[in-house]
Amino acid sequence: MTHLFNDFLKTDNEEKLADYLGSNSHLPGPRGNLELGYAFAEVAEDFSTRDPHKIWELASRLICVSASEAPVNNPKEFLPFCGAVVIGVIGSTHVVFRRKAFALLKDLAGDSRWRTREGVAMGVQKLIARQSQYALKELDSWVAENDWLVMRAVAAGIAEPALLRDKRTAKDALELHKKIFARILVAGERKTAEFRTLRQTLGYSLSVVTCASPKEGFAYMQRIIELHDADLLWVIKENLKKSRLIRSFPNEVAETKKLLPTEDYH
Repeated sequence: MTHLFNDFLKTDNEEKLADYLGSNSHLPGPRGNLELGYAFAEVAEDFSTRDPHKIWELASRLICVSASEAPVNNPKEFLPFCGAVVIGVIGSTHVVFRRKAFALLKDLAGDSRWRTREGVAMGVQKLIARQSQYALKELDSWVAENDWLVMRAVAAGIAEPALLRDKRTAKDALELHKKIFARILVAGERKTAEFRTLRQTLGYSLSVVTCASPKEGFAYMQRIIELHDADLLWVIKENLKKSRLIRSFPNEVAETKKLLPTEDYH
């Protein structure tokens, strides 16, 4: 892949790189070539030390591949996925691009393609890993904008065990989830596909965050149960099914399950 990056730097033409990514994307198919995506991001990071502006331009072009040109499961869909991760990488390693990285990722969070949204979450994780204080403050502002898919990017981005080993990040991750839940509680409209996408993500992300802050996480789940909100009860129920919680905190899971109402909710 190195020779393809060298070719791009010489010619300012990303066509060969794009063709390589698309041809090796494993799409159409149930699982894209994540290993290639990770490798692409690593090589892009290495080359960004030589010419960060050119690599930023490459990533910016990749994320511009639209849903009409590359719908879900099209090989070209892999391009904006890779581009989003690299946007996060460059923003995390070159402070001059940090603000622009967050702006682009927030815009891309509303993309109709789920793989592109996953690329956004991974890009966010890159930013949190190296720019944690700035990143967490920025993500707090994302929640405040009351956009379901942007909030989904926050929840998915922060729900990464490696990031949550840092106690401050773990605490902030739970606080961000609390703010998202608060937005849901006052929302008048929850029937959209965008809301369902957020709810699906919260159905696992809270368990990841709770593993990092178990005392506070389980206490929060129990408070949420008391509100008897159907959507949030579904989220709590889904998280209590996760093996990461059952394996590490069986007693807490059992006690929290006892508080769930017996009526069905979905």
